Amino acid sequence: MCAILSASEQSMQDIHQQRQLILQALFVLGCAALVFRCFQLQILNEDKNADQPQTVYPARGLIFDRYGKQLVNNKATYDIMVTYNLVKNVDTVHLCNLLNISKEEFLRNIRKDWSSGKYNKNKPFPFLRNVSAEVFNRFSEFSYRFPGFEGQLRSVRSYDTHAGAHVLGYISEVTDKQVDSVNYWPGDFLGASGLEQYYEKWLRGAKGYKKVLKDNLGRVRGSYRGGEEDIPAQSGLYLYTTLDMELQEYGELLMKNKRGSIVAIEPETGEILALISSPNYDPGLLTINRDRGQTFNTLRADSSKPLLNRAVLSKYPPGSTFKPLMALIGLQEGVLHSQRGIPCGGGYWNSGRIMGCHGHPPCTDPAKAIQYSCNSYFFQTFREVIDRYGYGTPVAGLNHWVDHLHSFGLGVRLGVDMPNESPGNVPTSGYYNKFYRNSWTSPTIISLGIGQGELETTPLQLANMTAIIANRGHFYIPHLAKEFRVSDDVTDKNLGQTATAEELARFVERHTVNIQPQHFEVVVTGMENVMLAGTGARSQIPGISMCGKTGTVENPHGEDHSTFIAFAPKDNPRIAICVFVENSGFGATYAAPIASLMIEKYINRTIDASRKPVEERIVNANLLNP
Repeated sequence: MCAILSASEQSMQDIHQQRQLILQALFVLGCAALVFRCFQLQILNEDKNADQPQTVYPARGLIFDRYGKQLVNNKATYDIMVTYNLVKNVDTVHLCNLLNISKEEFLRNIRKDWSSGKYNKNKPFPFLRNVSAEVFNRFSEFSYRFPGFEGQLRSVRSYDTHAGAHVLGYISEVTDKQVDSVNYWPGDFLGASGLEQYYEKWLRGAKGYKKVLKDNLGRVRGSYRGGEEDIPAQSGLYLYTTLDMELQEYGELLMKNKRGSIVAIEPETGEILALISSPNYDPGLLTINRDRGQTFNTLRADSSKPLLNRAVLSKYPPGSTFKPLMALIGLQEGVLHSQRGIPCGGGYWNSGRIMGCHGHPPCTDPAKAIQYSCNSYFFQTFREVIDRYGYGTPVAGLNHWVDHLHSFGLGVRLGVDMPNESPGNVPTSGYYNKFYRNSWTSPTIISLGIGQGELETTPLQLANMTAIIANRGHFYIPHLAKEFRVSDDVTDKNLGQTATAEELARFVERHTVNIQPQHFEVVVTGMENVMLAGTGARSQIPGISMCGKTGTVENPHGEDHSTFIAFAPKDNPRIAICVFVENSGFGATYAAPIASLMIEKYINRTIDASRKPVEERIVNANLLNP
């Protein structure tokens, strides 16, 4: 009996042990399943919880003047982005209320022309731009309710000056064509004019990318893998310009309520000190905001053309400001010498008619002809240059004349770092052969000798021509960029030096014209006499030796244009300048005093008390609405 009981007890004990082992095994398996599930959710499925890479936009490079004054800055703005294929069961009424938009605007912003290729249903595109921080924060609080919609922090331009709009330029959203190029997507911004456009490559910076983890409600819960796969954005390079912003602002004040332009250059380097086009606009008007489109259309429709950069795009006959160059060509070609006089008599007889010239003392040499701006002297000089190879064969003479003008940068693009520079117009023998059917002579085109006729130049070209005379025969390509520097978040610290070397090397190359140096002194003397006892005498600057030349440009469409070129001081010049004031009469009336005030402001940094009445007259003159 005891043996039997012991066997039964042993059997029960075995059963209990088996059950215990089974329970332990089940517990272990359960724990393993939980561990595996956690592993699956947190590790294997982490990619499924990671949002697609989000673009991190770089800060655009800042812009400064030659003295380090900041001109263009960045400010934070917020966009609402949408990925079309992720939008499901959206409460549009709630979303519209959060964003302060109508249902019609909602539909307009989310419906795109998918066939154009500009937009992709699987990639985010801008739904609403430039929302306020208050609206953005309100949206962010409830964003999990709107799958497919997300906030995006961006930076847009802001300005620390109200001047220089044509030089600085503005940015705009990329066009359909630009979206197809590298590194641009719908909603991206790029430089659309001025320096912003010309140096887009260096100012735009490099985009970054990041992944974030989201919960099942679409709320961000952190960085994917601690951000180890993120690529940080790198800011654009800082651009230090050649502008003297104080001089730029002063020039814009002088040109207020006038139509025209001012270009001032440092002859020794080709650096542009001021580049002014008037009428202009406040650069802050074209910052990226919800009213920008309407503002742009208003500016574009303005009959005074405030968006036009007259300094590099507008073409004018140079008028009498061309006479110094005509004298240099005559001296170089041997038809003039430093003591040659040409009689005037109040006019020049050409093909049976008198071409008038204002009364003045006899022009006994080229310097006197420049001082008194004698038309007859330069009509005769031009004819002798063109007829050097015979009266009946003017083609060779004109071709040689054209070569001289091209060497001075007329009729060609100088290569300034501004978009869409105009080459002006220097008429060639081919043009006249076609126009006159191979039947023309020097009297036919004689008006070219005094800067009229088909000859057209830009204010930039005339400022550069003046710099050549100031330098006695050479120039550097006029330019606005001085140096690039890197911001703190740019990893390649040599990038600024690389950009400077790549983009600016051509601006330190010296260009020499084909006029012998000794001829320049005759012309410089004549331009000095213009200011001492000639047509520019009323614009003398106390204590500064200035050389200049007035011009009154014939205008068949209205009142003549006032123009003036000058450089100062006479020796070791620091500034060369050209001023055009449209429809304002004689060169001495407006262009000359404006140029002399600009020179005085640059060299002395102030205006002498004796010249304040001149300054006041110019500032208060309203030639747009007299």
